Amino acid sequence: MSILKTFLEQVINGLQVGSIYALIALGYTMVYGIVKLINFAHGDILMVGAYTAFTCVTKYNMPLIAAILVSVMVCSLLGVLIDRLAYKPLRNSPRISALITAIGVSFFLESVFLVFQGADSKVIPQDKIPFYLSSATISIGSLKVSYLTLVTIFSTIICMLVLNFFIKNTKLGKATRAVSEDHNAARLMGINVNSTISITFAIGSALGALGGVLYSLTYPQIEPYMGMMPGLKAFIAAVFGGIGSIPGAMIGGYLMGLIENFSKAYISSTWANVIVFGILILILVFKPSGLFGKNIKEKV
Repeated sequence: MSILKTFLEQVINGLQVGSIYALIALGYTMVYGIVKLINFAHGDILMVGAYTAFTCVTKYNMPLIAAILVSVMVCSLLGVLIDRLAYKPLRNSPRISALITAIGVSFFLESVFLVFQGADSKVIPQDKIPFYLSSATISIGSLKVSYLTLVTIFSTIICMLVLNFFIKNTKLGKATRAVSEDHNAARLMGINVNSTISITFAIGSALGALGGVLYSLTYPQIEPYMGMMPGLKAFIAAVFGGIGSIPGAMIGGYLMGLIENFSKAYISSTWANVIVFGILILILVFKPSGLFGKNIKEKV
């Protein structure tokens, strides 16, 4: 019985961290789906979101929920600003140019926050965290699950359902799908391509901000480089599920969280990252389109 209990606990913990990876992966997959860009600065949006929430709570004495909303808005605006200043001028450039720019934006954000916030890690004070986002536990049978775990898992599911509804059933969502298929054809149909792309960046960045705050509550350590590793793992999750697929990003995030957690629990925490990045290599070798991705043949 204790073995089963331990197994279920690892599953729940894996789903929690996998939910955070899924939120970040949704941002990756939306941006890639519309502009075919791997936005490596997306992991640092997570960091900006965590710092914004921390500042709102500690400096302006805001409730954490209000701080999360401010963080989401700030990161949405930041995502649009990054797109307009860094990526829009490179729309028709070779993809490698945009990729290098994304890496440059990532280093820029990390350096800015290192200068203004310092290298010391920050923690959201416990007395500022409401009980439903705390590590306090409730009993589900013989299992004890924290409120934060439940909120993280359910909020991610809600975000995916809302995003999926938005993409499939709203006018703007249909415009996003049209732009992802063909920019020129969408422009001829009267769709403002640049505005649609900016909205995609805003939504992806908002999800990244939410993921950043949840990550900073799960692993209480906010510092300028905190987004690097979860950003990379979320990218792996997006590739695993099929980059460009919203359900794929979600499932990829959960699978990545479970694999990482089981690796730590049953093999070694030292080997966890080795296994995760080894999976990326295997995916790219044997199924580069991912679980739900489509093989697209390019004309040369």
